[in-house]
Amino acid sequence: MSFKNPFDSESDLSSSGCSCGGHASQSDHDKAVAADSDERIKRVVESAVVRAMFPNDMQRRAFLTAVGASTAAAAISQFLPLGNAMDAFAQGTTPEKTNLKVGFIPITCATPIIMAHPMGFYKKHGLDVEVIKTAGWAVVRDKTINKEYDAAHMLSPMPLAITIGAGSNPIPYTMPAVENINGQAITLAMKHKDRRDPKTWKGFKFAVPFDYSMHNYLLRYYLAEHGLDPDKDVQIRSVPPPEMVANLRADNIDGFLAPDPVNQRAVFDGVGFIHILSKEIWDRHPCCAFAASQQFVTELPNTYKALLKAIIDATAFATKAENRKQIAEAIAPANYLNQPVTVVEQVLTGTFADGLGKVQTVPDRIDFDPFPWESFAIWILTQMKRWGQIKGDIDYQKVAQQVYLATDAAKLMKEVGLTPPTTTTKTFVVMGKTFDPAKPEAYIESFAIKRT
Repeated sequence: MSFKNPFDSESDLSSSGCSCGGHASQSDHDKAVAADSDERIKRVVESAVVRAMFPNDMQRRAFLTAVGASTAAAAISQFLPLGNAMDAFAQGTTPEKTNLKVGFIPITCATPIIMAHPMGFYKKHGLDVEVIKTAGWAVVRDKTINKEYDAAHMLSPMPLAITIGAGSNPIPYTMPAVENINGQAITLAMKHKDRRDPKTWKGFKFAVPFDYSMHNYLLRYYLAEHGLDPDKDVQIRSVPPPEMVANLRADNIDGFLAPDPVNQRAVFDGVGFIHILSKEIWDRHPCCAFAASQQFVTELPNTYKALLKAIIDATAFATKAENRKQIAEAIAPANYLNQPVTVVEQVLTGTFADGLGKVQTVPDRIDFDPFPWESFAIWILTQMKRWGQIKGDIDYQKVAQQVYLATDAAKLMKEVGLTPPTTTTKTFVVMGKTFDPAKPEAYIESFAIKRT
């Protein structure tokens, strides 16, 4: 099976310089990224060896304090060639921990994480994973930080926000795989079916799943491109996805930019219509992700690799349109999405009622591509800065490389039969405007409506 990257033609880079602007060529950029990955693997192996030699925390700290980390690594290398250990890590060994808890929000964005349970992908890779339905994003974040969950389904901006300390204390986090691309929509209450022009939406109340979400940034982008200030002309509030349809029915909100199956459920229940799919704002944008703390990645490298590989394996299965009905049946039950199979099928197959009397056919209404493009991270960071969620200078490329583990994803994509991209960044177009990841500050300054 191979994986097609539809924007390859748009992501060609000029012969001078690289996508991040920090290297003489794109080749040099990719070599630096690979070297950084190798160095991280080396640190993982060194840490694992030291822990094996000194399982007692107090003894281990005393040893490292006495000789220093670099001296300890050099001494260990005399007796155990770390290169061999790194090779063993690269080849993969038995997971250090097999019983895991992974939290998820009941939306189709979590399809690979959810389906990997009933369809046996975790078991295939030697893991016994309990996938736990969770009420909201703040709960997912807190339970993962507190180690109640080993890893989690998160919104793709969340690992970035956690890492840089936006809205909380900074904790190094990673996002080694994108869960889904596209798969969202702006849905409005039926009473607004004759108000399709966003310029008429002044005073509307909108819901998004979380402040640090693609939904928030895409809604703000869409409104601002139509001349509305999202902080002055409308209200945007955070509402957990399972509660959105009820709030629309109760007239507490006028609409939402939400993950599916929320949009399709609003149509199914007759309380809303789909105004626009998110793919019409930015085609093949990321939404949700598989995320884990850097500590989990470092201390349980084999477990991390097995878990990530299981999810990427499930993602590869989900890329095939002929598998979508089977997946819908597997993830619709109460312990997963708790939705009618018909609703989930309409989302995953892309043949759906729009709430305005038409049946639409959009095969890539939702799609699955696990590769965590660093340029996705840079775009998200520009929107966080644009809307005042982060202040001051930020090293966009450094944060993107630290959090979005493109090299790890590429290696495992090959192992499950997917063809990863040959670069880690690309340009793309959002509502007709090209984003160049090498010029993030210029991009922010180009907007007339912003908080910075």
